[in-house]
Amino acid sequence: MSILIDKDTRLVVQGVTGKEGSFHARQCVAYGTRVVAGVTPGKKGQHVDDIPVFNTIKEAVDASGANASLIFVPSAFAADAILESAAAGLELVICITEGIPVQDMMKVVAFLRNRPCRLIGPNCPGVISPGRSKAGIMPGQIHIEGKIGVVSRSGTLTYEVVHQLTQSGLGQSTCVGIGGDPIIGSSFVDLLKLFDEDPDTNGVVLIGEIGGNDEEAAAEYIKTHFSKPVVGFVAGLTAPPGKRMGHAGAIISGGGGTAKDKIAAMRRGGIHVVEHLGKLGEEAREVFLQ
Repeated sequence: MSILIDKDTRLVVQGVTGKEGSFHARQCVAYGTRVVAGVTPGKKGQHVDDIPVFNTIKEAVDASGANASLIFVPSAFAADAILESAAAGLELVICITEGIPVQDMMKVVAFLRNRPCRLIGPNCPGVISPGRSKAGIMPGQIHIEGKIGVVSRSGTLTYEVVHQLTQSGLGQSTCVGIGGDPIIGSSFVDLLKLFDEDPDTNGVVLIGEIGGNDEEAAAEYIKTHFSKPVVGFVAGLTAPPGKRMGHAGAIISGGGGTAKDKIAAMRRGGIHVVEHLGKLGEEAREVFLQ
């Protein structure tokens, strides 16, 4: 099994005729994902290879039966793209776009509240269930099928971690990048609940970074509710307070959110914390195969 996406996922790509959208739509198709439609306003009737293009999400869903969307829309319009997908009844929306204004995302979160739509991102690499489906920008070739879930705030760190897991013989059930912006659709805890319910996920690697308190909340949840082993890593041990490091959400403020704070919280939650990234695959193997 897997979480979020599988072989039955029917994906619509918003912004499919743009440079990034068309490139990654083709990569998803090459991986085996069922990309059934694309959306670019004003370009209905065109095709990207065999992918039909529609003006609106509603048209695409009605014609193709899509149940998930992947968004490559410029930041000024991406929040509206999310709202359009949710209003069309899609169960899953994955937003790759970064730089969406915080005020726009506040409106999105309010709109999604109590609706049956899960948002992953924005500013994320997407989701992959190895051997089943890919909806995002991650390099599919570094993944192999297996029993370890991966959830991360960082895209590039996800790739490094997955590569190490694969090299160590630890395949992955599903890998999710939740996004590095201050306001995102799904938290670590949201994804941990899904991994805990998945009978084919035997353990989880959690990759955090400085800023916010999502890692601390995850550690508390793991301590009291999570039944599977967790390996954790936090980027940003040397980051100076008050300086943003990479992601918009990666900033230490108010005397909290440091890597040391998060590592301490993780250890209190029973997470095996890896302090040196280069050793993650080796230590993960010892934890998951003991």
